[in-house]
Amino acid sequence: MSRRKVPTGTPLPKALACGMLKDDGRMLFLVRKDQNGTERIELPCILVYSGRSPFAEISSSFREQTGIDGECHEIIFESIWNSGSRKRKAKVPVLVFKITAKNRRAKLAGEFSGFRWLNEKDALKERKTRKLEWFTGQAGT
Repeated sequence: MSRRKVPTGTPLPKALACGMLKDDGRMLFLVRKDQNGTERIELPCILVYSGRSPFAEISSSFREQTGIDGECHEIIFESIWNSGSRKRKAKVPVLVFKITAKNRRAKLAGEFSGFRWLNEKDALKERKTRKLEWFTGQAGT
């Protein structure tokens, strides 16, 4: 009986850090098209690996992804997300940071096809990327 070897050396994420920018009860979601052309929404977020600060990572990543010079504040919501596969689960915490900004004009990174300002109720009806599977409509309330 042979044993199947598991690849090692791949760093596991410590957390998924997300930035939530609100404006009049709506949140900023980024839109990404998948390979079939289906649009899916996600919050500006980044995987944080061991030895890195979630606060510092989301601060710089939010600016890169949205083009908005926002200021990162405290954690307003926490959840759990499966960063692995359905067969091999690797659950990591989701840390949602409050973001404030004076100028809310987005200049998106090339990986995104657009953005939407949605309230929580409307966001629940939209198709979400894998990084937003944890979103249940209770974030930041």
